[in-house]
Amino acid sequence: MVSLRALAPSLTRITVAAAVGAALHIGQGDPNLIDAKAVEFLRAVLAQTDVEGEVISCEGPKDNAPAFMKREKVGTGKGPKVEFVIDPVDGSTAASKGRKDAISALACAPAGCFQVLPDDGYYFKVATDYNSIGKISLDMPIEEIVRTVAKEKSLPLENFTVIILERKVPRWNNARKSLERKKDDPKRLERLKKEGVNTEKVYNQDELAKGNELVFAASGVTKGELLDGVRFIPNGAIINSICMRLPSGTLEKSETTLRFKAHPIYKHFIIK
Repeated sequence: MVSLRALAPSLTRITVAAAVGAALHIGQGDPNLIDAKAVEFLRAVLAQTDVEGEVISCEGPKDNAPAFMKREKVGTGKGPKVEFVIDPVDGSTAASKGRKDAISALACAPAGCFQVLPDDGYYFKVATDYNSIGKISLDMPIEEIVRTVAKEKSLPLENFTVIILERKVPRWNNARKSLERKKDDPKRLERLKKEGVNTEKVYNQDELAKGNELVFAASGVTKGELLDGVRFIPNGAIINSICMRLPSGTLEKSETTLRFKAHPIYKHFIIK
């Protein structure tokens, strides 16, 4: 049986495809077009990937954006049974305005490993690296979370950049109150309970991603803090990606140069 480690290059090719599809429409003011093209390119590459896959969660439905169907089957059906959590473009609105930090991302694990919460509004969540495991909680003020992460990384607070989503909440305390009001929406709580979500529980990483095999891959759409954006060249493109694997903890950064004319997938979308 093919391991996830052996599949990692194929998974990076999937996010590369989404990044190229999205990048064709950067700055055109239409985030739905960016998502739609990313999904179209994703499907094309996934259809040639040797896995028996299922997309159990895809960012998009809550914003009425183009996305994979829930439990959509993907892959050739000839490889290992795996499941995907996919965000075709994280930052589609930013990309549509020509702004930075848009990426395409996915996580892949053996079938049955992901616990996915319903795509019903926004959740209050915190993600950090191994240095801060067990040191932060969702009950801490956001300022305290940032200071704790800085301390555990042995870095001065001045070295950190805090990125705030463009929302109509101008201050930290107002943002926290807004999140709490959303969390207490009775109709939303009822929908979550019907989906089997314990609304009194704080889920940790071991519950959301079980087992010790996992691959995360992402490719830059627009230039950002983590990855450079897609650069188009004559008859091709240059794309920067990152891939992280468990259990080894290996982190790989790569640069892909595509040539569209002779490529079995891209020539159908781009070459006229």
